[in-house]
Amino acid sequence: MNAQFNIGNKYNHTFTVNENVYLGFLNTFKDNNPLHTNVEYAKNKGFQGKVMHGNILNGFISYFIGECLSTKDVIIHSQTIEFSKPVFLNDVLNFHAEIDELFESVKVVKFKYYFCNSENKKVAKGTIQIGFI
Repeated sequence: MNAQFNIGNKYNHTFTVNENVYLGFLNTFKDNNPLHTNVEYAKNKGFQGKVMHGNILNGFISYFIGECLSTKDVIIHSQTIEFSKPVFLNDVLNFHAEIDELFESVKVVKFKYYFCNSENKKVAKGTIQIGFI
């Protein structure tokens, strides 16, 4: 296992839910629920605008594991996500992760993480478990 991984290590990254991210998700997965695609519908439901698909955040998690860690020799075993606030188009999200547990005998690292919006309010949190390959 990579010696650079220790309990308490912290990682931060900024993501923006811009038009390209939104349209990429929409065009790939075809989730056209009006909450995600119709401003008036979303406003009538009490939101400030179209609510972005929650699984966009899972894509950001994939990017974090695949591109931000010091090694590429990892695979995601599991991840959880709990949404607490909606995310809107052009929101800037600050991602914060911390190594919570290490299982060296089976080459596993577990992170706890959360996303905050520009108002520093948590919009989602969860865990990610990766294994070394």
